[in-house]
Amino acid sequence: QVQLVESGGDLVQPGGSLKLSCAASARIIGSYVMGWYRQAPGKQRELVATLTSGGSPNYADFVLGRFTISRDNAKNTVYLQMNSLKPEDTAVYYCNIQLTPRVGYWGQGTQVTVSS
Repeated sequence: QVQLVESGGDLVQPGGSLKLSCAASARIIGSYVMGWYRQAPGKQRELVATLTSGGSPNYADFVLGRFTISRDNAKNTVYLQMNSLKPEDTAVYYCNIQLTPRVGYWGQGTQVTVSS
C-alpha cells in the first residue's frame, strides 16, 4: 500500500499563493494518475488537477491558468502551486494516486483558507 501525506495548507489572503506538497511513502513505478481534489463543507468533492505517469497534466476549468501540478520523482512528491487564490478556493485539499481502476489511495487532506 501507498501512504500519502499532504502539507502546505494555510490561511492566505485573496490573490495570494500557496504550494501544496504530497509525499508518497514509496517510489511508484509504472502507470498511474496522481491527482489533487478539494472539498468544501457541504459541497461535493471535486477534481482540481491530475498528472499522469507520462507527464500529462489536466486541470479543472475553474483553476486553469492559476494552478500548476508538478512532481519530483526523486523525492516521491507531487506539488500543486496555487496562485491568484480566491475565497471560493477555500476547501480541504486531498492528494490521490490511482494505480489501477480498482486501486487508489488518498491522503488525509490539508486545509486551505482564502480570506481577508
